[in-house]
Amino acid sequence: MAKKLEITLTRSVIGRPKDQRVTVATLGFKKTNQTVVQEDNPAIRGMIKKVSHLVTVNEVSE
Repeated sequence: MAKKLEITLTRSVIGRPKDQRVTVATLGFKKTNQTVVQEDNPAIRGMIKKVSHLVTVNEVSE
């Protein structure tokens, strides 16, 4: 049973460096306060760490 992460974009990407904006888009966000569900793996964890000041994360076990 794979764990999933529920990630919410809580802060805007306006005025952020391009690499952070690209990371947010790669995670699947299009709007502020949007929530996406991603598989828990090292690549996703790395992206979350890079933009940790913009997102909140909850673990969801299905």
